[in-house]
Order: sequence, then structure tokens, then C-alpha cells
Amino acid sequence: MADRSRKRRAGGRAGNRDRRSGELFPQMPWRVPVNRDRPTEPLDETGVAAIHDGAMRILEEVGIEFLNEEALEMFRAAGCKVDGTNVRMGRDWVMEMIARAPSSFTLTPRNPDRTVTVGDGHILFGNVSSPPNYFDLEIGQKVSGSRAQCANLLKLTQHFNCIHFAGGYPVEPVEIHASVRHLDVVYDKLTLTDKVMHAYSLGKERVEDVMEMVRIAGGLSEEEFQATPRMYTNINSTSPLKHDQPMIDGCLRMVRRGQAVVVAPFTLAGAMAPVTMSGAVTLSIAEALSAIALFQYVAPGCACVLGTFTSNVDMKSGAPAFGTPEYMRATQMTGQMSRYYGLPLRSSGVCAANVPDGQAMWETSNSLWAAVQSGTNMVYHAAGWLEGGLIACPEKFVMDCEVLQMIQRYMQPEVVATGPEDIALDAIREVGSNGHYFGIQHTQDRYETAFYSPFISDWTNFEAWHLNGGVWTAERAHGLFKQIIDQFEAPELADDRREELEAFVARRKEEGGAPTDF
Repeated sequence: MADRSRKRRAGGRAGNRDRRSGELFPQMPWRVPVNRDRPTEPLDETGVAAIHDGAMRILEEVGIEFLNEEALEMFRAAGCKVDGTNVRMGRDWVMEMIARAPSSFTLTPRNPDRTVTVGDGHILFGNVSSPPNYFDLEIGQKVSGSRAQCANLLKLTQHFNCIHFAGGYPVEPVEIHASVRHLDVVYDKLTLTDKVMHAYSLGKERVEDVMEMVRIAGGLSEEEFQATPRMYTNINSTSPLKHDQPMIDGCLRMVRRGQAVVVAPFTLAGAMAPVTMSGAVTLSIAEALSAIALFQYVAPGCACVLGTFTSNVDMKSGAPAFGTPEYMRATQMTGQMSRYYGLPLRSSGVCAANVPDGQAMWETSNSLWAAVQSGTNMVYHAAGWLEGGLIACPEKFVMDCEVLQMIQRYMQPEVVATGPEDIALDAIREVGSNGHYFGIQHTQDRYETAFYSPFISDWTNFEAWHLNGGVWTAERAHGLFKQIIDQFEAPELADDRREELEAFVARRKEEGGAPTDF
């Protein structure tokens, strides 16, 4: 038992280097995959029209609460009906504003080789964002997040080529005071990764600080920074039918400096939205379009993404549920609506499981394949999410990346190529009805790249797996996580940019950072 325990902790086969490449495991190269599949569209034309009309009637007849005075002033200037904080807007005006938004755009981080396209059939995967808690197999229990744990998850974000953008804090480092937390974490993000950055819209200081830090890390003038989107923010409406002060403020600051915004209402059917999925989607569409219309009025042509976070609750307990059949359908329905409005789509790779187990993987896989089926362009929380977003987990991160790589392989054009060498008639003639394909030249020429090669999945039989220590998947993932962290090398950042970042962080800390409520 002691020997077996040591083998399990060592991580088993996951620790082997790939002999062909010299890397820790056979990781797929960096690429921005294109989803060429026809999307799943559960709505017919009548259904699309019904949801659109319902969303427009909400905006015209019920209205959206905007708790941001500047937004209210602009709605008044645009001719919308403003009563206190309630804003009602005509459908013609809304559609005129939405038509200004681009159907695709690029995000260019400090490393231009990591530039990504949002829209045009591309699908991007991002890391887990914002859990206050952390769990790994070594600790064995849920704990409050720390800066060291956050940094380790950022290292995973950088290491895995299937992760295209760095979302919010992978886990909240709660030991850092909220007034300066953004300064430390964004510094870590900009020095440990070179992928697309995110800013929380939680007060003007945080947004302005992050934009300035991204500009510094990129070695950009203000004109260069504003010339093309370099980063993004993601906001959630306060469902039902409300947008708060700081999130709208942050988005307005972002679009005025040419940066991208994602508006993703967090609607849980049966709690913050109607219990019917079409009603929940309709509410979500209305909330998102009201904000996107405002941003297009302020900065015509600014980069905006329609987000969906529509799922359901457990009606026995009220707890959120994710990766459910209803979640999948809501994502597909919102995908149809995003194409109707000509907007890129954001969804999520989410689950309600508490540990990196079977439930975690089937719920996340349902969420991820719903993203594929819906034509999603940005997949939030694609790796590392547990407990409905309350836990970040490195083992789950590694396991999710196996699924993401499989999805990327699924999307490679060569998998469905139909040229003469792919149809392989000569090989079929050579083997005939009595031979096999293992030894023929057609197979030998392709055997290393013919099929997806896993890095966490174990394809041996039970006896071989048992002789190798009987290491379960999450334990293999833990072993690989530790090796990635031990061997991590940060991407290059010019010394002058690093020094300017350090000076900026120090100055902003001396000034008190961002105000807090405590």
C-alpha cells in the first residue's frame, strides 16, 4: 500500500516526456481553431422572431434599470424614455445601435503572436475566472485563494496552448487587500503570461489601472493602445433587468479607449429569470442588448460580445446547476440570436461538481460541446472551474485541457479531408480482404499524426493500468500540474517594461489603489 501510494502521488504516466518533441507531454501547437460545423439551431424562424419580439417588448414596455447616472444622461440624449433609473428604448433605435457593432474583431496582447480573432467562426478558450476558493489533491479541502495559487493557475494558463486568453483572476488572492489586489494580480498576469488580458469593471480605478498596465507591458503609445482592441472586460447584468453603476462605468471607459466589452447576463431560470428556457433567454437578450446599444451610441463600432450564462437552478434547493440539458439548449438558442443580431457570442465551460470527478467532467463536457454546437466565439471558464464557480482547481484545469485539445483536434480540417490519399483506394487495394493496415506504407507514413494523442487519458487495459500503480485521472493530472509548475519559464518581457510596470504598481499602491467599501 505504501508503494502504491507513492506511485499515485507521483502522477504515473502523465509525468513522461514526449519522446518526439522533448516536451513534458504531446501538447498540440498554438492555434486559434475555426468551427466549421453547422450550428445546432433548436429554434425555427417563428421561435427566433418570438424571442426577438419578446426582448424588444421588454425594452419598450418594461424597461431596464440603469444605476449609472452617466448612462441615464446618454439615454436621455438618445431620446429614450428615462423614469428615475428605469430606461425604456424603442426597438428601432436598439437595432440601429446594434447594427453598428462589428461581427468580428481582433484582440492583440503584448505578444502579437498570440493575437486572436473574436468572431468569424473562431472559438477561443479561456481559463477559470473569479472563484474565491481553491482546491487541489495535495491540500485535500476547500481553502481561500492566495496569490501563490493564483500565480500557479496563471502558469497553467500560459503553458497550455489550448488556452487562448487570460480571464479574470483564476482564483481570488484574498490575503491581498481589495484596494490593491488588481495591481498585484495584473502584474503577475502580465509577467507570467503573454496572452490576451482582462480587466474587472469594478470601479474606475481598477479599469484605468489595468488599461495602463496593459499599455505599458505592450510598449505602446496611447494612440497605439487605442488603435485596436488589446484587452477586454466582461460584465454581468444584475438579473432581473438591472445594470449596476461600476460595471457600466468600466465598459464606458473601455470603449472610449478602443477596448472590447463582453455583456453576459447571469440568468438562472426559476430564480433570476422565468422558469421556461425561452423566457430566460428572452430576458437575457434584453439585458445584454440594452447595454450593447448604449456602448454603440457612445462609441460607434466598438467591439462588443453578446454573452450567455443562462442555466437553471435545482428546484429542490435553489442551487445553480450547470451542464444540464436546459443549459445546453439555452446556449444553442442564444447562439441563434447572436447570429440574428450579427454579434460574436460568449458562453462558458461550467459545472456544479465540488471535486474533479466524473460529474465535473460530464457537466463541463456538456457545457463545452454546447459552446461548439452554438457557434460560441469565446468560452469563459473553459478550464479549472468547480462548485458553480466557487472553486478553482488545478487538476480540473489539466483535465479540462485534455477535452479542449480533443475539441481542437475535432475541428482540424485534415480530420475530414477527402483527397485521393485520404480516401486511400490504393491502400485498400493493397490490403484487400485478408490483410491488415498496421504495416503498410500508407499507415507508416502517418502513424505519428493520424490520431489524437492524449496526455492525461490512459488507454492501457486494466491490468497494465494496475501494474503501473492504478493512478486515477485526477491524480495523474495532479502529477502533471506539479511538473508544469516546477519547470515553468515565464515568457520574455523587456526589462524597461517590467521596471515601468513595477514603478506604476508601487506608485498606485502609495496612492491607495482603488477605494473599497470596507
